[in-house]
Amino acid sequence: GDVFRRTPYIADLKPGGRYVAKDLFDVGGVPIVMKALLEGGYLHGDCLTVTGKTIAENLASVKFPTDQDVVLKTSTPLSPTGGVVSLKGNLAPEGAIVKVAGMKNLRHVGAARCFDTEEDAMKAVVSRDYKTGDVIVIRYEGPKGGPGMREMLSVTSQIYGQGKGDEVALITDGRFSGATRGFCIGHVGPEAAVGGPIALLRDGDQITIDAELGEMSVALDDAELATRREQWKPRESDYQSGVLWKY
Repeated sequence: GDVFRRTPYIADLKPGGRYVAKDLFDVGGVPIVMKALLEGGYLHGDCLTVTGKTIAENLASVKFPTDQDVVLKTSTPLSPTGGVVSLKGNLAPEGAIVKVAGMKNLRHVGAARCFDTEEDAMKAVVSRDYKTGDVIVIRYEGPKGGPGMREMLSVTSQIYGQGKGDEVALITDGRFSGATRGFCIGHVGPEAAVGGPIALLRDGDQITIDAELGEMSVALDDAELATRREQWKPRESDYQSGVLWKY
């Protein structure tokens, strides 16, 4: 999170930006990105590389093209911080990640709509069984709960296909692909499978997500969370023996 907060967003690439990888290649590719970062003081130029030369030596002959706007100088970035922000709060004591590149709104407050699998969430979204402003919660999709931490791309794609991408948020202890768009928070920790706060959520709980402040919380006090934790039971899985069960 600290690295993203101090590193500017300089490449205007999809899905959050205007250009694609071919456009980046045409203007000079990764070397001009590295050149911009080196000149801005964001790379250790004295690091030795596989060429036998340092990063600075490798980039010495690279000229940053000024007649393009695919990649910008660090002094004039698209935004002063990176495209990914870490969040913390009583809903994610160990943190969570949200990709803010290309997002219009950095704050969302809404009611939780809870699902224990991606498949259940997908059924609800396909049937439009959610409301504008909702925070769709997909849990038990983390490393242990999945198991394997699947990406939740299909649900977000369906939401965008319905034209609701800017009207709802989605949080999960699973992960997202780089193509995900909208207010999507992943890697919520602790995950639901180990009794993290995301496992204690109920439909209607008010959730606040603030990517500018780096916070994500639910409007429940410590006493209520403690009560729910006492009532919580681990979710049964299909893995009752073997390596995955031990994990």
